Amino acid sequence: MHGGHRFVPSQNLDWQGDRALARWKGNHGEWDIQMRQIVKAARALRAGSILLVMSAAGSATIAAAQTADITADTGGAVVVELYTSQGCSSCPPADALLEQMMSDPRVLALSMHVDYWDYLGWKDKFAKPAFTARQKSYARAAGDRMIYTPQMVVGGIDRLVGNDAGAVAATIRAHAAVPRTVRLTLTRVGDRIVIRAVAVPPTDRSFRVQLVRYRDKATVAIERGENAGHEITYRNVVTSWEHVADWRATGPFELVTPAAGAEGAAVIIQADGPAEIVAAAALR
Repeated sequence: MHGGHRFVPSQNLDWQGDRALARWKGNHGEWDIQMRQIVKAARALRAGSILLVMSAAGSATIAAAQTADITADTGGAVVVELYTSQGCSSCPPADALLEQMMSDPRVLALSMHVDYWDYLGWKDKFAKPAFTARQKSYARAAGDRMIYTPQMVVGGIDRLVGNDAGAVAATIRAHAAVPRTVRLTLTRVGDRIVIRAVAVPPTDRSFRVQLVRYRDKATVAIERGENAGHEITYRNVVTSWEHVADWRATGPFELVTPAAGAEGAAVIIQADGPAEIVAAAALR
């Protein structure tokens, strides 16, 4: 036992090969329960702020943003993407680890369910081919033939075995220590989100602006496959990952985008590849 978690090896898939080959991979680690928390960024709640919002008919209307509608963030969250599957017996410890990460104010932890283990007897209720494609894109960018579960991708750069808690904690600390060069602010007005970003200093680099929607919690009773008989609660389950704009960071960025519904919403600004995530914030 390490830090209350038993290390379980991950399942790998050679997605470029002629056949899908599963094998075991990993090394020992533990969750760093002493993880140092940085001071929470002050949230600027500006009652009565005035925003220009375009109506559906195309006419400009002035809307007063109420205090309850505003959440501001500096965009400094460290994004952790967990690639997981309900059909993977190695994944439950990583799913539990992701839930622990949610208490860390530095971290935006997201659960990405993939579909390539569905043939093992249980179809993952949250899996989408688009999430498998995103994981494959990370592998291509790294020149790697393998994708596997559970895998965590930290900051869009570092790819780790998802239940190697010690390695994940150390990587989060390293990313949190890097000064941010993009300031990101999100403002909710009704069923829309106003996204504002600025690079400090300006740069001619281009980035993808992405809107992520996610469910806070979902419990599934798994009836077949490797996790048959288990009831597992998943947190921050991603339901959509949308590329909403491209931004060349020579000047400020502003966009109003639809975001109706009760699901969580996060904005992630990332170099193409996919590669480095330069800013991320969530409306919690």
